[in-house]
Amino acid sequence: MTSRFSRRSLLGGGAAAAGAIGAFAVGRATDSGAPAGAAARTSGERAASYAFRGTHQAGIVTPAQDRLHFAAFDVTTDDRAALVELLQQWTDAAERMTRGEPAGPSGAVEGPVDLPPDDTGEAYGLPASGLTITFGFGPSLFRTDDGVDRFGLADRQPAALRTLPHFPADVLDPARSYGDLCVQACADDPQVAVHAIRNLARIGFGTVSVRWSQLGFGRTSSTSVDQTTPRNLFGFKDGTMNLKAEEPEEVDAHVWVAAEDDPAAGWLAGGSYLVARRFAMGIEVWDRQPLGDQEAFVGRTKDSGAPLSGGDEFTAPDFDMPGSGGTTIIAEDAHVRLVHPDFNGGVKMLRRGYNFVDGSNALGGLDAGLFFLAFVRDPDTHFIPIQTKMAAGDALMEYLKVNGSALFAVPPGIGEGEYVGQALFA
Repeated sequence: MTSRFSRRSLLGGGAAAAGAIGAFAVGRATDSGAPAGAAARTSGERAASYAFRGTHQAGIVTPAQDRLHFAAFDVTTDDRAALVELLQQWTDAAERMTRGEPAGPSGAVEGPVDLPPDDTGEAYGLPASGLTITFGFGPSLFRTDDGVDRFGLADRQPAALRTLPHFPADVLDPARSYGDLCVQACADDPQVAVHAIRNLARIGFGTVSVRWSQLGFGRTSSTSVDQTTPRNLFGFKDGTMNLKAEEPEEVDAHVWVAAEDDPAAGWLAGGSYLVARRFAMGIEVWDRQPLGDQEAFVGRTKDSGAPLSGGDEFTAPDFDMPGSGGTTIIAEDAHVRLVHPDFNGGVKMLRRGYNFVDGSNALGGLDAGLFFLAFVRDPDTHFIPIQTKMAAGDALMEYLKVNGSALFAVPPGIGEGEYVGQALFA
């Protein structure tokens, strides 16, 4: 993190896209049948803004932005009408902010001087910066741990939406886990992403409270073929084989929930499940490992990201190629082997993770790592088995500690005149 003393620096650095794009288009796709994420573009490569409404929520197959502010909320009321009203207010504010407008109609400086502004103002004058806002519902929104149906939603809870298992090597902090609701704000300017979460939390005061939040930088996956593969804080390319928006058949098969998947949860058709896991990395210990060992743990070279069996980054690994000592060149406990679709029934996930550095921990080391985000069609088939294998046998787990975990159901896109999750409450 930069040490320059300015408000933006403290949030994680300067705007990546605001200065480069300049004037931006605020037009958006208004056809409710168009997928959210259809962009209003300028002459630059980046999108100035993404459509908020569409078949699917934006922020999933949208080209992954550079910055993240993620927040999980607890609902502090048992009034169903108050919860619905909040979702309506959030929908209105989110649509405005993704267009580069203030959260409320009067904004930060144009309202009555004797009332608080309806926008906090830190994004005043900044462009939309490709902001996407994605909403999700946690299992505790449907019923509490002791089975209480607070909002009359228990009979509509998807079968796959429940607290994730406690995997081997998990050391979960409840203050970094779970939640009734979640909001993922991604943008190419950290101040725009923070502004979005701050204003939604402000609007929700009295109805929800922030349970935990996470800032992220340096996306660790590519969701478009136009994006290069980024690196994680171990220095390796991450998400090489991630699903891409340009692969609609693959995305349909592995990301979007189909109506027939769970007849009791038809409201979720066209949506997805969001897995959030906070992987704290043992940075200092990792940095002392020989390069050859690091590459063996991952199963790829550190420079190009090619599998150890040869080729380039996107060459299919040869898991049978012999190595020294009667073993294969890609070890049995190498990360790339354990998570590869060939060894997991062909399932894939769409990852949208981010690096994080949250200062120092109690031992004086970096509190840093990977904030893992993945969208899957069914966590029971597309995440839990893979994470179980990884936690039990992945060589990388010696250097990773999961201290935060959550699962959310992400409703489908929002049509014109609708609010997020409306079908659930209908």
